[in-house]
Amino acid sequence: MTLDPRRMYELLPAIHRVRDAAEGGPLEALIRVLAEQAAVVEEDLEQLYDDQFIETCARWVAPYIGDLIGYRTLYGVSAATGSPRAEVANTIAYRRRKGTASVLEQLARDVTGWNARVVEFFQLLATTQYMNHVRPFNHYAPNLRNWETLERLDTPFDTVAHTVDVGRISSGEGLYNIPNIGIFLWRLGAYSLTRSPAVMVDATRFLFSPLGNDSPLFTRPVSEAEITHLAEPLNVPDPISRRVLDAYKESYYGPDLSLELHVDGVAVPAADIHSCNLEDAGGGAWAHEPVVGVAVDPELGRIAFPAGQAPDTVEVTYHYGFSADSSGGEYERAETLAALLTPVEHVASPAAIQDALDNLTAGGAVEIDDSGRYEEMLAIDVDPAARLELRAANAHRPTAVLNGELTIRGGADAEVTLNGLLLSGAALRVPAAGNGLRRLVLRHCTLVPGFTLDIDGEPAAPGQPSLIVEQDDVTVVLEHCIVGAIRAVPGASFEMDDCIVDAHEPTAVAFADLDGTAAGAELRVVDSTIVGKVHTRCLELASNVIFLAALAEPDTWTAAVRAEQKQKGCVRFSWVPSPARESTPT
Repeated sequence: MTLDPRRMYELLPAIHRVRDAAEGGPLEALIRVLAEQAAVVEEDLEQLYDDQFIETCARWVAPYIGDLIGYRTLYGVSAATGSPRAEVANTIAYRRRKGTASVLEQLARDVTGWNARVVEFFQLLATTQYMNHVRPFNHYAPNLRNWETLERLDTPFDTVAHTVDVGRISSGEGLYNIPNIGIFLWRLGAYSLTRSPAVMVDATRFLFSPLGNDSPLFTRPVSEAEITHLAEPLNVPDPISRRVLDAYKESYYGPDLSLELHVDGVAVPAADIHSCNLEDAGGGAWAHEPVVGVAVDPELGRIAFPAGQAPDTVEVTYHYGFSADSSGGEYERAETLAALLTPVEHVASPAAIQDALDNLTAGGAVEIDDSGRYEEMLAIDVDPAARLELRAANAHRPTAVLNGELTIRGGADAEVTLNGLLLSGAALRVPAAGNGLRRLVLRHCTLVPGFTLDIDGEPAAPGQPSLIVEQDDVTVVLEHCIVGAIRAVPGASFEMDDCIVDAHEPTAVAFADLDGTAAGAELRVVDSTIVGKVHTRCLELASNVIFLAALAEPDTWTAAVRAEQKQKGCVRFSWVPSPARESTPT
C-alpha cells in the first residue's frame, strides 16, 4: 500500500505534533523520508514482478529472459523493426512454426523491414488431384468471368494453376515446381498525404499529386494480428487498381483507409465515388468523365467532376509509394526538429509563410502545421548570429510552389535550416552579395529536380540546378533530401548524408562550379546517389555512394567524376564510373 507521509504524521498523538512543530518539524521530515524509501521499495517489488514477463520487463532484463529460452541475437535485422523484446517474445512462436510459410514471411519482414508475402509454388501446380485431398480452388483453366483471378495473375496473390517449370528458381527461369518457395518483398512503402489540396487541371478536373503529375495511389497496409496469417492484398502497399477500388470500395475509401476526398470542406461519401479510367482521350480531354458523382482513377491519380459541378476546393487524403523515410513526408521526424528554438511562429493555410519569416529575422522557428499548398515568393534574411528554422510540423508535408527563386541571406555567423518541405517551381539560391551566412541545413526536403513536372512526370527544366551557392565560406548540409543539380563556388563546402542528387541524365552536370564546368565546392557525401557528372575541388569523403555519371559523345569533360585535389580525400565502398580522375591531367 502506498504510504502517505502526511497521513502517517497525522496518526501521531497531538502532543508530539505540537512539540515537533515548535522545534521546526524534524519528526515530520523523518516520516517524509521513511515514506519516500517505502515508496522506493514498493516500486522495486512491483518492477520485480513485471520483470518476470517479457512484455513488461525492464529493457536490461530482456537478454536474460532470452537466455532462459536459448534465444540468440539475429544479425542484420532492420533497424525499423528490430526489437530485442519483440524477438524474445516471438521466439517460442517462431520455433513452434519452424519451416512454415507464416514464419518465413514474418522473418522476411523482420530482417528487411519491407512487407512480405510467402508463396508455396507447389500449391499452384496444375496436377491431377488425389481424390482424398481435393483442392477445389486449384483449377487448371481459370474462370474468365472472374475478374479478380485474372487481375492477380502473375502476382504474389496469383491463384491460377500453372504447369511445372523445369528451370531453377534461383536463376529466375522457373517458379512453379514442387520444392520451390517464393518470398515476395515490397521495396516501396505507402506514405500518407493528409488533406492536401488537389492540383487543378481545370474547373472539374484535378490531380492527387501536389506536383501536378500522374501518380498511382497505394494501399495503406493493414497490420496482421496473428503470426499464422499470410499477407493478403490489404496487408501490403500495393498500387490500387481500378477494378479493385470498384469492387472493394469499403476497404479502400474512407477515414483511416487508403484514400478520401473532401470537397468544399466536406468528406465525399463512398456512395458518390466511382472508380473510372480517366486516361487521356485526345484533344486535352479525359475518357469517361462522369455524369453524376465523382470519378477517381487510382492508377493515374486523377479526379473528375460532372460538367457544371465545379467545386471551390478539393482536398485529398491518399498514400503514395516511396522507398524510405526521406525527402519529407508524414513520417516520424520529431527528433530532427530544433525543439528548443524560440520563438515559434505557426502557419496554416491560407496564411502566408513569408509573413512569418519577416517576423523572425532575429531567429526562431516558422512551423507549418498542415500538408497544404503554398504558392508565393519566398526570401529568407536573418540577422547576424541568428538561427532560423523553416519547418513542417512533425507528421506533415506542406508543398511550397515558388513564384521565383528562394534566396537565403544572413548576417555574420547566421544559420538557416529547412526541414520537411517540398519545394517546386524555382531554385534555391545563396547569393554572395551582402551575405554572411555561415551554415545552411536542409533536412528531409525535396527540391524538385527540373523545378516542376508535367502530367507525365517529366521535368520542365531537366538538368537545371535547383540549388545554387554563390557565397564563399558557407557550409551546406543535406540530410535525407532529394535535390536537382547543384552549382556551388569552390570556397563553399557540402556535406550530404542519405541524399539523391538528380541531374536527370548521367551525362548532365550534377555538381560543379557556377558555370557548370569548373570545379565546385568541397564535397563530403555518404550513403547517397548522384545522377550526373561531378567536378569538385576536393572529394573529402565518398562512402557508400553511387556516382551514376557518364561522358557524352562528344564531351569537353575528361572524366565523369573529377576531384582537383589528389592529396586529400577518400573514396570507399562506392561505384565510380570509368574514367574518373583525382586531378586535372597535365
